[in-house]
Amino acid sequence: MLTKVAPAVVMLGQNSLAVASKIINILPGATLYGLDGRTSGVDVSFTNFGETLRELFAEGTPLIGICAAGILIRTLAPVISDKRQEPPVIAVAEDGSAVVPLLGGLNGVNDLARRIAEALDVSASITTTGDLRFRTALLSPPPGYHLANPEDAKTFISDLLAGGKVKLEGTAPWLSNSQIPIDPKGELTIRISDRSSAVEPSCLVYHPATVAIGMNDTSGDEKDVLALLAQAGLAASSVAGIFAPISAAKNPAINAVASALGVPARFFTSNQLETHLSQGYSPAQAAAIAATGTSPAAHADMTLAIAIAPQPIDPSTIGQPRGRLAIIGTGPGGSQWMSPEVKEILKSATDLVGYKTYLDLVGGLGNGKQRHESDNREELARAKMALDLASTGRYVAVVSSGDPGIYAMAAAVFEVLDCHPQAEWDSVEIYVSPGISAMQAAAAAIGAPLGHDFCAISLSDILKPWSIIEQRIAAAAEADFVIAFYNPVSKERTWQLAAARDILLRYRTPDTPVVLARNVGRPGQTVKAIALDQLAPAVADMRTVILVGSTKTRTVKRSDGSIAVYTPRQYS
Repeated sequence: MLTKVAPAVVMLGQNSLAVASKIINILPGATLYGLDGRTSGVDVSFTNFGETLRELFAEGTPLIGICAAGILIRTLAPVISDKRQEPPVIAVAEDGSAVVPLLGGLNGVNDLARRIAEALDVSASITTTGDLRFRTALLSPPPGYHLANPEDAKTFISDLLAGGKVKLEGTAPWLSNSQIPIDPKGELTIRISDRSSAVEPSCLVYHPATVAIGMNDTSGDEKDVLALLAQAGLAASSVAGIFAPISAAKNPAINAVASALGVPARFFTSNQLETHLSQGYSPAQAAAIAATGTSPAAHADMTLAIAIAPQPIDPSTIGQPRGRLAIIGTGPGGSQWMSPEVKEILKSATDLVGYKTYLDLVGGLGNGKQRHESDNREELARAKMALDLASTGRYVAVVSSGDPGIYAMAAAVFEVLDCHPQAEWDSVEIYVSPGISAMQAAAAAIGAPLGHDFCAISLSDILKPWSIIEQRIAAAAEADFVIAFYNPVSKERTWQLAAARDILLRYRTPDTPVVLARNVGRPGQTVKAIALDQLAPAVADMRTVILVGSTKTRTVKRSDGSIAVYTPRQYS
């Protein structure tokens, strides 16, 4: 079976980028790793090839190295131990002319190699004897089937290669269409069954994913589900998924059971269950019926239900997943400012929502995603759109620059939830992923002006009256905070910055250090220090963050001519 972990594609030189891009395009969620200093346009840069690969291997991440097979073998040799646990490892020639599966025979390496080879228009170099002779991999069944006794497979395959015949019990097209010698009187047996039963060395048992578990918002936990399966005599590995009404998506037991069984949780809208509910079935029973098209087994009750489909179930085609909404901050500039968590969210998301300028900042991480652009001032409408998308089962990332919780989209999403609630949004899982704020980046670029107490004030009077802004500037200045000014000047707003300066000069000396940071982390970055009495609308715009020092903030002139600004951590 193919591993469920997204692969890592590793390249050592920029010449490999074309091949790497073809591989990435067929492997959703894959991460492109590149050697620092020799590659660009990658998701993750590394400096130590050996440590990086061994760490990924230990985490169970499939590895696709665009390099010589020998390099991968020597690098991973110290950590190779249990072939049942090892992830797929594939070597791909730099020019894409060869695809060689090396490790992970029990976890779908040959199937993965064939997919990559097809994308590169070459043949995979499969060397597994059973795979070559029988045109199937008994140790790595296709999705929808689980090998119950892999410990018996080695002897079984050896006997098969030695001329044994196989008696097939049950139905499995992938076996019937293979070149395995099937004989009703065979001394070896392959059994396809969703029943839990004892096995013997001469018999391989495959459990098809034909069982659907129906749950609702009052269902029990994993122990209750396992007890119900045992009562029905069914194998837990035949469970294809957990199915429930969308109204129960917030029930932690549903996701806990799905996680424990290693299957997805899928949900149905009330309209999709209406027919079954009208016939007197409980929500759990209705969900099980909707997943399989068959009636629940006799062992079902009102909160838990089992239904068995005639063929393996593909959960991805049934119902919808629980919608997810991640509100992320990309940092103030390029990818070097993004947190690893933000990059992972961007790779996994299906939809990106945001102001076009901010969506463009995600670069290649936005490839293959549905983009939903809107004007920068349409924050509440943007939040509503994101929630609507997520309620349909999409994984939506709302993209802000800087930190999403500082003058950005996180507050807008929760404001919409609070002031304009919609029932369909209740099922959406919401997560805020922090980013480096513009004021942090600006401070770091020139020293440590935020080294002591500070506050942030937006000079935009679009969402709050200027009278409130005046009060806050005066209060912060009197309290001797360092002040970070956001949104200082726009085409329509030019006088506010001069007014703010005049207020500050009541409490600060004219030579108080002021930091002007424009386009921090982006092309054209400028960071400089001026005196407070030099602060004027002409020196800033909407891409500028202004840090005004306290009475204790100081400048340091370095021997190279540069100037640093800092605020001492203690008052003398």
